[in-house]
Amino acid sequence: MKYFELTFKFTPYSEDISDVLSALLAEIGFETFMPGEDDTLKAYVQQTFYDEDNLKTTIESFPIPGIQITYSLLEPEDKDWNETWEAEGFEPICIDDRLVVCDTHHVVENYPTRILIHPRQAFGTGSHQTTQMILTELLETPLEGMSVIDAGCGTGILGFLCLLQGADKVLAYDIDEWSVQNTLDNARLNFENVDNKLQVRLGDAAVLQGEANYDLLIANINRNILLGDIKAFASTLKKKGSKMIMSGFYNDDIHYILEEARQYGFTLSHERHNGEWAMVVLTS
Repeated sequence: MKYFELTFKFTPYSEDISDVLSALLAEIGFETFMPGEDDTLKAYVQQTFYDEDNLKTTIESFPIPGIQITYSLLEPEDKDWNETWEAEGFEPICIDDRLVVCDTHHVVENYPTRILIHPRQAFGTGSHQTTQMILTELLETPLEGMSVIDAGCGTGILGFLCLLQGADKVLAYDIDEWSVQNTLDNARLNFENVDNKLQVRLGDAAVLQGEANYDLLIANINRNILLGDIKAFASTLKKKGSKMIMSGFYNDDIHYILEEARQYGFTLSHERHNGEWAMVVLTS
């Protein structure tokens, strides 16, 4: 596949601004992000998905005031963009001394719970604030015997933690074929046999058609997709006593999520915040 490499420079610079920009770029087709030199962000998008008008609109409507964003574009040489990531991996992610997420190059022992993933470039290594908030929430949630849906599973770690915490079954899905395969590969690293407890499907929320009476749904996806999928999510859950844990959106977006969820019988239990990012727990 042919890619464009765009280098974004924003003033003033902060990691939170970089995260917000990355999330917005992901909504318009960008796939991979990495820090550049001199406080820049490099982002990669398939040439067939690149839309200059969408990019300009995204920058012009940036939700944080006072930020100046410029960018430059080039067509990089053909190469395996995951090669460096797979060779070097990522630093282990530790959650409250109770959980560590690490890769096959940086195996960590002496944690009550460990999730091992192959070092490939997929959202969900645990490094992002939204993933960490959900992991923390799951560690504090009784999951024994529960049935769980992991919407937009990425690397699979959220569903894996549910199984490690005693969930009876997990249905995971992702729109990206690579993420589905990565979840299956990572499952083999963490479990001897979960074929009877873990299903992984390719597609969007339409793959949930016919599913019902689940106890919990987890979704770490951007706001617009969540708003479009909450109806489908609610249809898969028990009418009373079920729960949705959702993140992937900003603090200012919470009211949109709550307004949509209330239409299907869900109300806010509590929320978490990490910088600009938010997570909500909804119950029926």
